Amino acid sequence: MKPFVVEKAQLGDLIDALSKEYEVFGPAQTDKGYYDWQRLDGDRLPEFNNGVTKSSIKTFFFPQPEVLFEFKARANEPDAFRLKEPQCDSATTLLFGVRPCDARSVTLNSMPYANDPYFQKRVSDTVIIGLLCSEGCSTCFCKWIGGSPTGKEGMDVAAIELDDVFFLEPISEKGQQILENVAPVRSPLEKEHEAAEHFLEKAKAQEGTQDTASTLRSKELMHLYEAGFWKQVSEPCINCGTCTFLCPTCYCFDIQDETLRGKGRRIRYWDSCMFPLFTQHASGHNPRGDKLKRVRNRFMHKLKYFPDRFGPVSCVGCGRCVRDCPVNIDIRQVLRTMLEL
Repeated sequence: MKPFVVEKAQLGDLIDALSKEYEVFGPAQTDKGYYDWQRLDGDRLPEFNNGVTKSSIKTFFFPQPEVLFEFKARANEPDAFRLKEPQCDSATTLLFGVRPCDARSVTLNSMPYANDPYFQKRVSDTVIIGLLCSEGCSTCFCKWIGGSPTGKEGMDVAAIELDDVFFLEPISEKGQQILENVAPVRSPLEKEHEAAEHFLEKAKAQEGTQDTASTLRSKELMHLYEAGFWKQVSEPCINCGTCTFLCPTCYCFDIQDETLRGKGRRIRYWDSCMFPLFTQHASGHNPRGDKLKRVRNRFMHKLKYFPDRFGPVSCVGCGRCVRDCPVNIDIRQVLRTMLEL
């Protein structure tokens, strides 16, 4: 596909042009001082700092909460409690500056959600313009689990930040059509082509991607399940759920019906396997009532159950859980231990 470039000085014009057709979001500093996904326009531009945003892009694919059905909640109405599909927002979202790890999470989440119409519609209604990484931060480990700082999986357009321009490579037909029909992009000069190739060659020379998934698939399940190190890993955990809510590939949910003033809705909202009530049965029995069992399940799902079922590890190496865990539990250390068993 034909690449394009946009001058950095014209980035605001590009965002403005995209905003006419899409709700554009990108990384920018919040009033609390950290970087997160913010609504962009010609006056509010993306800010590309080293590393990932505070939250992942899963919030755009798993809204908090998500209305599945609506119904009338007064018994005297003829169609009371009859579920109806909600009126959906037809706006298309464009995410600008998505790092390779976050973009890859969409591909991984599409595996268990392959037949979920709500998730799949949001994927089809979202454009992802990624930004390849020139360097990682101290908590990044995408190369450990099959990813890459210059990976393009899940993107519609892959951007490379050069000195004065962003080099834009279409990855999907959707990305190609956008770049062909938006100003102020232009065809790249030869020196810009060469600079982009040099960027990729330099990054590739520094890579050492490990085939962690196949190694974990070869491990005997009960050998990992009954390993003695889970007690040590789980002891400091306070079951706060920070790791699961920040993780781009954690997708546990609960479903509830809510009613207010004669109207009702069935909603799907985020839940966490780290919470004791998540596996509480109506009988009162809880198969994962102990903290050790919940911590073990979280890591075993990502690093063993998911790759056994789908192939890749259910982790993109973004490092958010490492960065924000209040008791410093490090998934990288858990991964090392599982590989060594």
